Amino acid sequence: MNILVAGATGKTGLRLINELKNNGHHPIALVRASSDTAYLPSDLALRHGDLTDLQDDVCEGCDAVIFAAGSGGSTGPEMTDKVDRDGANRLVDIAAKAGVERFVMLSSVGAENPDPEGELAHYLKAKHDADEHLKASGLSYAIVRPVSLTEEDGTRNMRFGDAVDVKGKAARGDVAAVLANAVDDSEWAGKAWLMESV
Repeated sequence: MNILVAGATGKTGLRLINELKNNGHHPIALVRASSDTAYLPSDLALRHGDLTDLQDDVCEGCDAVIFAAGSGGSTGPEMTDKVDRDGANRLVDIAAKAGVERFVMLSSVGAENPDPEGELAHYLKAKHDADEHLKASGLSYAIVRPVSLTEEDGTRNMRFGDAVDVKGKAARGDVAAVLANAVDDSEWAGKAWLMESV
């Protein structure tokens, strides 16, 4: 499958690209002009675009889309809305028009029911809104909601859904593997699951 990856240069995205290649897919990295592409594979296809201003043809020729992007912890609420909510929503809409087979969203624990008083309230509300927009899009979707992320590769031993300890940890390597698997695994179709590493 040709798979467009938003957030390909991020900590999880770089691992995701390798997982997709190992699974026999053809990832296409969505990158900004200012993106640091030095750590991406030299033979990787690049597609230029900015999540705050996406072109209508950004999903052309793609069988699936994975949104693994984020505005980052150092940006303010305005950029969180522009990237994590509005950018995701716009990419969903473009993907729907392009007829992609699956849209995989990297979300977060807490996005299913954001605590308006919590420390991450604004971020989780943006993720919640993007998740709900995807659910209503008509696309075949998968929403992965990992608990607190670590920089480890993980063991691929994972738990999902109600069995997850929301105070647990999720290795970025495990998260990348789940995202890569969710593009064509029928078990993930129409699911929004919590995920942790065991």
